Amino acid sequence: MAELVIYNTLTRREEPFTPREAGKVAMYACGLTPQAPAHVGHMRGVVVMDIVQRWLEQLGYQVDFVQNFTDIDDKIIRRAHEEGIPTTEVARKYSQMYIEDAEALGVRLPRFVKVTENMDAIIEMVQRLVDDGYAYVVDGDVYFEVNKFPEYGKLSGRSVEEMQAGARVEVDERKRNPEDFALWKAAKTGEPAWDSPWGKGRPGWHIECSALSLKYLGAAFDIHAGGMDLIFPHHENEIAQSEAYLHCEQPFARYWLHWGPVRLRQEKMSKSTGLVVPIRELRQQYEPAVIRYFLLTVHYRTPLEFSYERLDEAKSALERVRTAYQRATAFLRERGGAPPDPTVAEPYRQQFRDAMNHDFNTAQAIAAAFEVVREINTRLNAPEQAAQPETLAELAGLLNALQWMMETVLGISLHAPDTAQSETLEQLMRCVIAWRQELRSRKLYDLADRIRDDLKAVGIILEDTPQGTLWRMG
Repeated sequence: MAELVIYNTLTRREEPFTPREAGKVAMYACGLTPQAPAHVGHMRGVVVMDIVQRWLEQLGYQVDFVQNFTDIDDKIIRRAHEEGIPTTEVARKYSQMYIEDAEALGVRLPRFVKVTENMDAIIEMVQRLVDDGYAYVVDGDVYFEVNKFPEYGKLSGRSVEEMQAGARVEVDERKRNPEDFALWKAAKTGEPAWDSPWGKGRPGWHIECSALSLKYLGAAFDIHAGGMDLIFPHHENEIAQSEAYLHCEQPFARYWLHWGPVRLRQEKMSKSTGLVVPIRELRQQYEPAVIRYFLLTVHYRTPLEFSYERLDEAKSALERVRTAYQRATAFLRERGGAPPDPTVAEPYRQQFRDAMNHDFNTAQAIAAAFEVVREINTRLNAPEQAAQPETLAELAGLLNALQWMMETVLGISLHAPDTAQSETLEQLMRCVIAWRQELRSRKLYDLADRIRDDLKAVGIILEDTPQGTLWRMG
């Protein structure tokens, strides 16, 4: 296997990748709290991890990729009250939307696990931390005592003062130290709760990922991933509670991989700031392959500035790649094809491999793909020479290389959809949604519901969300 180098946030340097078990990779990514439609920032993470998995498989590894859904949380409870539906329905609804959006972007889904289906593992972990003296109980709440874990701060590199300032909880006089964090929260009236040795309640924010990753992947699994905003406090707290639970006999995770945020007007795209572009809305403006291409145009650790101008640039770039591929495919077909000669393409394949082996650098990998496009166009622009048997063989080899780079590894189709039909359908659905909204504003709910039901019968699903009505093919 070729040598893969990964930037490890824990050590703050690039390191050769050596898995826990030869030929196998176990990796975990912190997933979604499903309480609203996913936005472009959410999709960056899932696309990055899809690329990581694809490349590891190209290197010959068998990959077990687990991602969680935090399907009970304060935000989900608030959304349930707003929408007048149970928390379980909120989580199911937005989890399904996320899955559909990810699949539309060409993502091969990980093994999803849910917090509410793994309460036994979470409670067992909290109980051992209490029994071993790392955690304490106050009025049904359970807190991890940070001072009991001397290495606290090793992931983020923060001082105690910085960690106290960055804590995501209000000051609680019941805690022994300001930076102590909740493992278990006592139940509040009217909220979902589970039985535990400390009374009814639900997990704190951090414990779920520790319990789920250890349950499904075991200690010292290979890659733990998430957005850079999770380094502190979430991942810092995961390390503390997990390695305390393991008695530090093994590291919790071997490599820590973090992707940069998607920014909108120089600020991180997030629901808390209100600066979001829902991916489902964007899919109605741009082909999903264009969005995926856009997300891969910079290295995953680099913040990505969102703009429609950059999406238009991505669309044009992808069209250039597809045009070269289609021209060459047609040219070869007209001449009866040719056995591929990989010689000309091999330097660019190697350039692509080097980019991907250097911490999954998709920006440089795309540059290698464009070198292949240039070689293809150079030959096609001299048709008499291109018709020579040796050139036809080179074209076939270049096409194979381009298909491997773009489709197999980067997950971007070289075949454009029926653009005219797609744009017509989108325009029609915008009209239908506007008509339905007008009917609802006139309190003609029966007619509005009939439109929704008739569309569902022909395979088009309407979804009413706080951000407006969205549609998708069922």
